[in-house]
Amino acid sequence: MTDSGDPDRRTTDFEYHRPDSLAEASELLGRDNAVALAGGTDLLVAIRRRKRRPAVIVDLKSVREIGDDIEVEGDHLRIGGRVVMSRLTRSELVSAHFPALALAASVVGSVQIRNRATLAGNLCNASPAADTAPVLLAHSATVTISGSYSTQRVPLGGFFVGPGATVLGPAEVVTSIEIPLPATRIGSAFGRVTRRRGVDLASVNLACVVEPSGKVRFGFGAVGPTPLVAEATLADLATDDGWSRLLAVTSPISDVRASADYRRAMLEIHSRRALRTAVEQLDVAS
Repeated sequence: MTDSGDPDRRTTDFEYHRPDSLAEASELLGRDNAVALAGGTDLLVAIRRRKRRPAVIVDLKSVREIGDDIEVEGDHLRIGGRVVMSRLTRSELVSAHFPALALAASVVGSVQIRNRATLAGNLCNASPAADTAPVLLAHSATVTISGSYSTQRVPLGGFFVGPGATVLGPAEVVTSIEIPLPATRIGSAFGRVTRRRGVDLASVNLACVVEPSGKVRFGFGAVGPTPLVAEATLADLATDDGWSRLLAVTSPISDVRASADYRRAMLEIHSRRALRTAVEQLDVAS
């Protein structure tokens, strides 16, 4: 592909490959300046804006080992690495076990983007504001990472290492996401704050999971260099000090979407609101 010369349609030279096996994909991704393409909703924008200039693009949509299924396997729900957001919003399994994830997926971009963007790609892009990450963190999800010679499962909390950065090696891909099925009833909620209704990145997003034992687990987005997770109990969160300790893991900054002070204020307000919603869900289920 060559540069068009039109500043509004700028492209760059690269090789395009669509392998059908993980071994071939890993070999291609091991080349200098190679990038993976799943849905392409972030990558293609970055290329157009000259923020990324890959030499090799490896399209993963035909790789046999990267599934596009959503199914229960033993004690967890497995979501294939090629599953797109719109599939999550329509899945009866996701809605039954993890309704907050279906809600988070439903606000990712536009309808067109949700029909292309994959859950795995949303995580691999490692945006601190990714809407699905807080929900998956709150539900203790893991990602399965595969390369030519090895496969490993990594807790999502250890997957992100910085803005736009993960533990993925240059020849590795996420083949699936696994979420433990609740052993008992739970309550959950998802919330976000944006500058406007419609397509927009979150200024703050979060998810909350409450267990009958009183254990509470939060996932936070857009309030730190990576999506974050924090745990507490309902007894802890009965006091302002408990809330202060919970939110101490966050470090909001000021940017074009919101000031740090606004983020801190909205984070506490919406975290308290999400907790109430999750507790109400738990009470209804009991």
